Amino acid sequence: QVQLVESGGGLVQPGGSLRLSCAASGFILDFGAIGWFRQAPGKERDLVSRISLVDGNTYYADSVKGRFTISGDNAKNTVWLQMNNLKPEAAAVYYCAASMATWPKGEYEYISWGQGTQVTVSS
Repeated sequence: QVQLVESGGGLVQPGGSLRLSCAASGFILDFGAIGWFRQAPGKERDLVSRISLVDGNTYYADSVKGRFTISGDNAKNTVWLQMNNLKPEAAAVYYCAASMATWPKGEYEYISWGQGTQVTVSS
């Protein structure tokens, strides 16, 4: 029903920056929140950041706090993740996902997922 498409991934050096985009198209549901997740090979998928589309409340994992910024534009059906001062540990496939909940409690509450975009951090 709804398609989420991530873009903006690529190769950066440690300390560099990337801006990821998540665009929704198709039959747009009245989503309550958008989350950014990342998954490295052999690792579990972890929540990186989340934004409520109802009140703008945001969440950041401790590992990225102060360096990543999430933002959204409901009129454009787009959410961004600005990633600054990237560390090698940030290398992963990044996914955006949508939830009907305003403040999703867990990954199970995300009902629509993008295809992922690769972020590589290397010298």
